[in-house]
Amino acid sequence: DVCSSDLPSRFRWYILALFCLLYLISYIDRGIMAIVAPEISEEFDLDLAQMGLILSVFTWGYAIAQIPVGYLGDRFGPRKVLSILMAFVSMSVSLTGAAINYAMLFVSRLFLGLSEAGAFPVASRGMQMWFHRSERGRIQGYTHFFSRFAVATTPLAAAPIVYFFGWRSVFFLAGFIGLLWIIIFLLSYRNNPKDHPKVNEAELAIIKKDSEDIHSNQERPKVPWRIILRSKNMLYICLGYGCFFFGTNFYLTWYPTYLREYRGLSLLELGILGSLPLLAGMAGDVVGGTLTDRILKKTGKPGFARKVVAAPGFALAAVFVIPAAMTDSVLLSMACLALSFFFLEFVIGPAWAVPMDVGGVYSGTVTGIMNMAGAFSASLTPIIYGYLFARDMWVAPFMVSAGVLFLGSLIWIFLIDPEQSVVKEKKYV
Repeated sequence: DVCSSDLPSRFRWYILALFCLLYLISYIDRGIMAIVAPEISEEFDLDLAQMGLILSVFTWGYAIAQIPVGYLGDRFGPRKVLSILMAFVSMSVSLTGAAINYAMLFVSRLFLGLSEAGAFPVASRGMQMWFHRSERGRIQGYTHFFSRFAVATTPLAAAPIVYFFGWRSVFFLAGFIGLLWIIIFLLSYRNNPKDHPKVNEAELAIIKKDSEDIHSNQERPKVPWRIILRSKNMLYICLGYGCFFFGTNFYLTWYPTYLREYRGLSLLELGILGSLPLLAGMAGDVVGGTLTDRILKKTGKPGFARKVVAAPGFALAAVFVIPAAMTDSVLLSMACLALSFFFLEFVIGPAWAVPMDVGGVYSGTVTGIMNMAGAFSASLTPIIYGYLFARDMWVAPFMVSAGVLFLGSLIWIFLIDPEQSVVKEKKYV
């Protein structure tokens, strides 16, 4: 019996694996559309502007439902809310595969956005209860590693499926995988680690060590909306994440089309060469998340540990995206995009650890607000890129991204306070 041992059990890492799979599946579901966009455009006779709307509508739904779903996660617990969300996700992605016209595509993508909204904020609340603050940057790095792994490998995995069975088949397969995850999650996860038979007292002590009271038995906490919405720090966190999401959403929307239409890559080349920047981003997730936690453990200064990773990450991402767009060499462009995305993904660990730290028992709601702001910002990416790409302007969008990323660096340096609670009028200590 693992719980009778004097050594700490390690079941929280199994729980982390479940959340990593959640992030993987979610990004497969939302990323398939970008991979098969040329095939869908041809079948339904869509121009780039129309496809830009299809790519954007997911983000609109995703943004709208962030706060209410994050709140539901705080109120009813991650286990129940995530299971219901993923059931709707599987249904929505399957509906996309069954689409027979433009309107059905539009509606199915909207419902997918609404269904996936709040999944990551609710998951963050779930992980907050299973991991100590000194591990949160790392676990956010790991989970987002798998989301980027999905983006990097989906083109390679989807290409033969699309070739042999058509574009609709990948949506049906994704829906089935989501249903399998729900079964495993319900069998394995508990909202509070103390309620799980595979967690012993030693591991529970690690999880709760020197932490704020995030394991409250209160199932329906009353959200201090007035304090949250009046918090300047909450506003700055939202602005910073908006800059991040604007930069990363290119890779989830127009990136495959950019490589195929402007850089001249085939579908096979897209799956191989086009994955290199995304693989670099995965490394950035782990390196950035691990680095911020190590600095926190060494210095004991959360503000410094989060800022010193996020701010340079933004700045270096901006620096490298400029030559990536301007060079005529495909290989050099891929190398610069890889470096840009590597440093941009440094931001993800600090960015998602901060709401867990400053949100307390309301971290699902706080993270939902942050993610909503990011999603609204991200919804501009496919529209701006699509508008400029349609006018044969293939460099200008990247200059816009560079400016946004530089702005993100300044926000993290001068405005965001990783130690200032957004639900209380005091700092965590």
